[in-house]
Amino acid sequence: MDSKADGVLTVVAGLIYKDGRLLVCQRRPGGAFPLKWEFPGGKVEKGESDIDALRRELREELAVEVREATVVCQYRHSYRDGPTVSLRFYHVHDFAGEIKNLIFKQISWCKLEDVAQFDFLEGDRPVIQKLLSVGETAFVRL
Repeated sequence: MDSKADGVLTVVAGLIYKDGRLLVCQRRPGGAFPLKWEFPGGKVEKGESDIDALRRELREELAVEVREATVVCQYRHSYRDGPTVSLRFYHVHDFAGEIKNLIFKQISWCKLEDVAQFDFLEGDRPVIQKLLSVGETAFVRL
């Protein structure tokens, strides 16, 4: 998929839930949206599938290899004075390796009910609201 079809960037993000906690990551100062919190992931490159982009991004950001992930939420968000993004959030069911912070200012494992206390990117807020309304059942495999 082309990440900039029709001027819209396609972005994938991983929701990693372990031992009752969700992984959240803080962007470094100096870049786009400095010090905002987000879920790990990034832009889909030209010719790359969403899942391949998720695997690449999590390898580059966290040093893990995604084995299994499923889409749990997708929507578009337009940033004021910025890009429109097509966001696709994946529940990462299984991965190989131990999570290491390779690029973020910091990472944190937080309880689902505490995730809204972080200063998240605007584009991530709808999925946070969905997760809070559904609760931990969002991460239970049926």
